[in-house]
Amino acid sequence: MKKRISLIVIVVSLFTFNFSLAQSEKDTIYIASWNMENLFDAIDDADKRDEEFLPDGKKEWTQEKIDQKITNQAKVIQWMNDGNGPDLLGFQEVEHQHLIETLIERHFSDKNYKVAYQETLDKRGIDNGLIYDADKFEVLNIKPIEVELASKYPTRYILEVHLRKIGGEELYLYVNHWPSRSGGELKSRPNRIKAATVLREAIDSLYKRNDKLNLVILGDFNDMPNNLSIARYLWTQQFTCTINTEPLRLYNLSYKDFLLGNGTYLYRGNWNMLDQIIVSNEVVGDGAIKYLCNSFELVKPDFMITQSGKYKGAATPTFGGRTYLGGYSDHIPVGAKFIFTK
Repeated sequence: MKKRISLIVIVVSLFTFNFSLAQSEKDTIYIASWNMENLFDAIDDADKRDEEFLPDGKKEWTQEKIDQKITNQAKVIQWMNDGNGPDLLGFQEVEHQHLIETLIERHFSDKNYKVAYQETLDKRGIDNGLIYDADKFEVLNIKPIEVELASKYPTRYILEVHLRKIGGEELYLYVNHWPSRSGGELKSRPNRIKAATVLREAIDSLYKRNDKLNLVILGDFNDMPNNLSIARYLWTQQFTCTINTEPLRLYNLSYKDFLLGNGTYLYRGNWNMLDQIIVSNEVVGDGAIKYLCNSFELVKPDFMITQSGKYKGAATPTFGGRTYLGGYSDHIPVGAKFIFTK
């Protein structure tokens, strides 16, 4: 009798373990961000400064080169999340939505990927957007947030995408591409502080209605995790798995890699952690959407990484100066895993 009871207990335990594992895999999502480096079409937009990326422009940008770039980038996206692809991918530096839709149609017939996108006021025409798995998420609202700068050149919108996991919790995701460091870090610093201030105001307006929000903020910030724009004005700090979190505080998942000297963009021999994932207290606390500790990563498949020379370890770009390299992007993507606990 004891043997029979023991056998039943073992069978039930194995069933419970396998069921829990299946549920864990089902409820785990992978969120990534990637600056796709000048993904332009070869059509002239009269109101944009895209002449460099035309067949008769400096880059001699042809449909053949566009197709190669799309194929390369699809390969990186397919590699993400242990070969399963991301569930949410925020992207930057894309000229038009149809380029991302072409990438999806050609290379992701096995996925129900959709695109959330907004054309911006940026004079070069490079925009932010989001690829999302429509089998797992529905988009409730898309809101472009304008960052008005003192300069005469407008910058990209911050894209707020309000999502709901199918049958589950809601999530606010912000895709960012803050003003560049053109002219030097010090001179251009006020532009990124302005972007941080505008974003923080948008987040605080949501907090007034609900102080337990699931927020994921990602993108190319053109600043480091410890710069004023991110640390003070956006009000973020490093997250460790043992930290006691504070209400309304934001937590930077990329900070640990930054302190280790890692980065996503190699500039003059120095690594810059420009691409980051930042989350709300709720996501690293006891919320319904929970960050899987230490899952933040730099997405670095060997095939996209330069293997020798002074750029060893960096992402292989499409161009090195004016020389066509046929690469992927000059930025390394970042990603992290999250678990829906309810």
